[in-house]
Amino acid sequence: MPQSVPEVSEFGSVDPAPPANGTEHHELRSTLLDDQARMFERMRAVFALRNDGSNAAVDALCDAFVSSSALLRHELAYVLGQMQNARALPTLWKRLEDEDEHVMVRHEAAEAMGAIGDPSSRTVLERYLTHPAPEVSESCEVALDLLDWCERAEWERD
Repeated sequence: MPQSVPEVSEFGSVDPAPPANGTEHHELRSTLLDDQARMFERMRAVFALRNDGSNAAVDALCDAFVSSSALLRHELAYVLGQMQNARALPTLWKRLEDEDEHVMVRHEAAEAMGAIGDPSSRTVLERYLTHPAPEVSESCEVALDLLDWCERAEWERD
């Protein structure tokens, strides 16, 4: 039995790598953009930036969608949804709209839009609601339902 197990993050998730410690945004961004770096180190940079939560962190995460790794791009979309910062939406819209993007990245981009909860994503999500790839269409359906749920919850609070 291991002496230590991964911790639950402040986002309630057990992440595939612990966040990098004490690193500047430009260093984390550099690690993310380095396709030769070990994936574990790149993931550590992802979670350090997520935990930072600043607009600069969102920008660094969005810049990393140029990575050749679909796994990393998927994780980027996931953490952007966790961060719930609307600054990421234009990047997420592009990922969903890109027919050459890996289907699991597109799926995660759609779900991240729902998690962010901004109604400005409704149009792009509706456009892909009938996409032939079920991973895309079903994720858009879930995201739209979440946007509807958020809207109803807002009305009920008022």
